[in-house]
Amino acid sequence: MELQEILQKIKPLDEMCLKKAQERLDRLAIPRGSLGRLMDLGKQYAAARRNLMPKISKRKIFTFAADHGVVEEGVSAFPSEVTRQMVFNFVRGGAGINVLARHVDAEVTVVDIGVDYDFSDMDGLKIRKIARGTKNMVKEPAMTRDEALNAMEVGIEMAKEAAQYGVDIIGTGDMGIGNTTPSSAIIAVFSGLPASEVTSRGTGISDESMKIKIETIEKALLLHRPAKDDPLDVLSKVGGLEIAGIAGLIIGAAAERIPVVIDGFISTAGAVVAYEMKHAICDYLFASHLSVEKGHRVMLELMELKPLLDLNMRLGEGTGAALGISLVEAGVKILTEVLTFDEAGVTEGECM
Repeated sequence: MELQEILQKIKPLDEMCLKKAQERLDRLAIPRGSLGRLMDLGKQYAAARRNLMPKISKRKIFTFAADHGVVEEGVSAFPSEVTRQMVFNFVRGGAGINVLARHVDAEVTVVDIGVDYDFSDMDGLKIRKIARGTKNMVKEPAMTRDEALNAMEVGIEMAKEAAQYGVDIIGTGDMGIGNTTPSSAIIAVFSGLPASEVTSRGTGISDESMKIKIETIEKALLLHRPAKDDPLDVLSKVGGLEIAGIAGLIIGAAAERIPVVIDGFISTAGAVVAYEMKHAICDYLFASHLSVEKGHRVMLELMELKPLLDLNMRLGEGTGAALGISLVEAGVKILTEVLTFDEAGVTEGECM
C-alpha cells in the first residue's frame, strides 16, 4: 500500500468514544478528576482502540539502529562502532532498554535499518538494512528520497506485523551514534528556530565539539535548503534511517489504531516527521518524557504533546517509552477496573 493510502486511513479520535470514556470516568467511585492525567491516558487509549474496556496484554518496543555519516565531522563523543556494539548488547539483553522492558513486561525487537555492519541472524534482531548508514549531510544529502521512503516502509511493516501479532501498545526506541545531529536539524527546519536553540550536547561532547555540531547543522541546512512543507525532503536531506523507520512505525501504528509511546529526542524527531505528514497522528501518541536535549521541548510543543515524566533522561534506546507504557497501562486500568458509584460498569466493550 502506498504511503498516501496509509496516511488516509488515519482518522482523528472519535468524539463519541471520548465522550463515553469520560462519562465512565466521571462515574468512578473516586473524586472526579482525582487521578489527573492518568485518567486522560485511559480515555485517550480507549478512544484510539475504539473500545471502552480495553486491556493491554502485549507490549512491544522497536529499537531502530543506524549509523550516520555526519559523525566524521566530530559531532559525537563516541565512534560509529558503538552502534553495532550496542546492537549486540540489546540482543544479549544487557542494555538499559532490556532492563526497563523486562520491568514493564514488554518485548524488545531491534531493527537494523542502517548499521554499517553485517549482522548474522539473531533472535530479537530484524535485519531490514536500507543502506550502511547515511551520507555526511554537510557534503551531500543524508539519503536519497527513495531511501528515506523505503526506511519509512520498514517501520510501517513493523507496525503491521505488530498488529497481526496482537500487540496492544508500541514503544519507540533508537540507537545510532551521532543521531542527535540530524534530530536537531529536523526540528530546526520545522520550528524555524536557529540550530543553536535546538541543539544540545548529545552524548556529552566538549565545548569545541558543541560548536562544531551547531556549525555542521547550519552548513547542512544552508547547503540543502530542505523544504519545510515536504517532510520527506527534510528527512532525506538531513535525517537518519532510524528516524525514518520510527516515523513509518508511528504512521503504520496509527493506521492500525495501535497507540504509540514515543521515547526521547530521536524518537520524537521521527514523530515530528510523521506529524507533519498527518496531524491526526498525534491522537495516537503519548510522549513518555522530556529529554534534557533542549530541542525536545520544541518538538513536543510543536505537536502539542505533554510529556509524562521529567527525569533528566537522555539515553534513548526506548527507555523512556518503557516507563511511559507503564503509565498508560495504569491509566487504562483506572478506567476499566475501578468500580463506578452505581457498580453497573460497562457491559459492551465496543465503542460504537
